[in-house]
Amino acid sequence: MQEIAPHIFIETAYPGVTLGAISWPHGLILVDSPYRPDDVRVWRTSLLNMSGGIDRILVNLDAHFDRTLGTRLMECTVCGHDRMAQIFRDRPMTFKAQALESGAEWELTNVLGSIRWAPPEITFSDQLNVFWDGNPMHLVHRPGPTEEAIWLDLPNEKVVFVGDCVTPNMPPFLANAEISAWLQLLIRLLAPEYQGYTIISGRGGMVNHTDIQGQYDYLSNVSEILTRAIEAHSGVDELDSALPGLLEPFEIPAEKVELYLARLKWGLQHYYIAHIRTRNPITYE
Repeated sequence: MQEIAPHIFIETAYPGVTLGAISWPHGLILVDSPYRPDDVRVWRTSLLNMSGGIDRILVNLDAHFDRTLGTRLMECTVCGHDRMAQIFRDRPMTFKAQALESGAEWELTNVLGSIRWAPPEITFSDQLNVFWDGNPMHLVHRPGPTEEAIWLDLPNEKVVFVGDCVTPNMPPFLANAEISAWLQLLIRLLAPEYQGYTIISGRGGMVNHTDIQGQYDYLSNVSEILTRAIEAHSGVDELDSALPGLLEPFEIPAEKVELYLARLKWGLQHYYIAHIRTRNPITYE
């Protein structure tokens, strides 16, 4: 566990997502959860050594399986966006691990079994301010990577957790994204508003302006590929030809190549289908 500011910690040792812990006199604010049960137990044990009050709130930065499969095992109050609550209402109550080939990290493990979801008990639509310390914590709706994505902003400490807005050294998840809004978020992170901030990616720990600019350039390229395909009404399978080029910018361990190819294929196809339907809605006579 790394202390990035007084009483603010991150953990990058578990597969899937970067975890956060904010130790305040009133209690702990946790950011996301490991997805493997054994990792949840280890994480919870490590949190016992932290000072602060006894109350706990776990903030899920979006509804992605990698950051929500282990939430119930954390046994604390869960907070997320209104849209996240709706997503959980639309899911089966019990999750049974099966190969989706979406390129998510949890798909690399076979020890999950059946898991019950933990929908958020505290929700908000635009912004939620928490005052468990003398300094505020702002939870702010930041759609782009997904419709329900949020950031956790600590303005006095100049720390912000941005979830999957920045995913350094790996391809992003595109299936539920709105790329134009996502690009605007990256512009915002590069603006003076976040100068001097420690910016925490939901999948890569601390990131800098080079990482953010790289994410912007990458998504701009993806957007151009998808726009051309959508305007040409290309078949969804024709997007497969773009996969090798979209994997080139990353230095990928051999064991992750197939996972990341699956992530890109799943994301491009689902994004394409969603936007083709938006441009060409089905009509009935």
